[in-house]
Amino acid sequence: MHDQASLNAALDALAARDADVAAGLAQVGYPAPRVKDHGFQPLIEAVVSQQISKEAAAAINARVLALMDGAATPEALLALDPEALRAAGLSRPKVGYCRGVAEAVLDGRLRLDALPGLPDEEVIAAISALKGFGRWSAEVYAMFALRRPDVFPADDLALQEALRRLKRLDARPTGKAARALVEAWSPYRSAGSVFLWRYYRGAPQ
Repeated sequence: MHDQASLNAALDALAARDADVAAGLAQVGYPAPRVKDHGFQPLIEAVVSQQISKEAAAAINARVLALMDGAATPEALLALDPEALRAAGLSRPKVGYCRGVAEAVLDGRLRLDALPGLPDEEVIAAISALKGFGRWSAEVYAMFALRRPDVFPADDLALQEALRRLKRLDARPTGKAARALVEAWSPYRSAGSVFLWRYYRGAPQ
């Protein structure tokens, strides 16, 4: 799902095994691929994006990147005055989390070069060990920066609500229930997640 063709192919395979996905695709169309480059910057973007809208996150991330003259590195971030990050839109805890990521990369607690070679769960565990990073942030990084094809961030409220509508459930499923609902989507759960985010925005409530 690193480009439109591969994402569409994965969703076609998913639609062939799940009639609800097929109907949803017919209703809202194919989503655009969502990919990032592996490295330090998407980790910072993951912190910024927590619990705010996609639009707000994009604006704040642009301001943070501008503070580092367009090149996000651990050294550049640690050189910034924390109050400059606050002025860019980060909460005080998020400033601390971003600085913690930078410190972990520089002191070797997080080896970015090793992540591509690790299994999904080891990637998620390594990133989740950082302060301010839960499983959701780690899964999103694995999906978009490492382009793992079979990850489902089940604790995402938008995904849960999209599943409720898609599957015509009486209530929004819990993270555990959502994970069980999409188990049959393997090995296309990342593509299914991207589709559900589009469905959340485009399907009737």
